Amino acid sequence: MTNRAATARLLPWAGPDGKPCYLVGDGTGYVSRVADDIERLQLHMADEILGHAADLLADHKAGTRELRYLARGLSDALRDVRRVAESRGARLSPS
Repeated sequence: MTNRAATARLLPWAGPDGKPCYLVGDGTGYVSRVADDIERLQLHMADEILGHAADLLADHKAGTRELRYLARGLSDALRDVRRVAESRGARLSPS
């Protein structure tokens, strides 16, 4: 086991009131592993919605309803990916 200092980690989900959730620890516990799994899932889902976006945008018959649904999915994915990037960036050790 490495000797890691306790730090605050932005978690990939918000609290019930929409405020950010943080975990203080060394990054090796159960909640850290769950957060890692959720981050992986969020990034995978972002990849999936991007693929769907390319297909839908290429379909000139796509209607307003489909495009609004796509915009909502892209917005959600972008929010999640931004939170993952912010969390991971904050955990980078200074060089």
